[in-house]
Amino acid sequence: MLNYLRRHKLYLVYVPLTVYWLVLLAATSFPAPAFTEFGISDKVNHFLAYFILAFMVNLAIIVQEKYPWLKKNSSIKILFIVSIYAVLDEVHQAFIPGRSCEFLDWVADFAGAALGIVVLNFILYRIGYPKSTESQTEA
Repeated sequence: MLNYLRRHKLYLVYVPLTVYWLVLLAATSFPAPAFTEFGISDKVNHFLAYFILAFMVNLAIIVQEKYPWLKKNSSIKILFIVSIYAVLDEVHQAFIPGRSCEFLDWVADFAGAALGIVVLNFILYRIGYPKSTESQTEA
């Protein structure tokens, strides 16, 4: 399965990640009343949005082969990147009518991102994907 994703990474990983990230940015750029709520707690929305984002970024790092150094300590790098984006997104929301910049929203973003990374790593562990891919050749 992972080999299939590597062969078709542009359409199955990179494009969906780019579209999702742009939709996430657009969704947080609308004034609060203009964006339809899903009837879920704001913190749950943040948690799920960043769970998916970190999961997809993690997958993108795993299937890419151009920058092998990204794979070393990738969980920390991904958590850092997504957390910085979450901070920037929270600050950005302070300038959107009806939205606010809240520390607890960032905490929910961070927790969702951390769990998204853990879940994908667990799935890969369960299917036998080796953590250290730099030393192994592709079959």
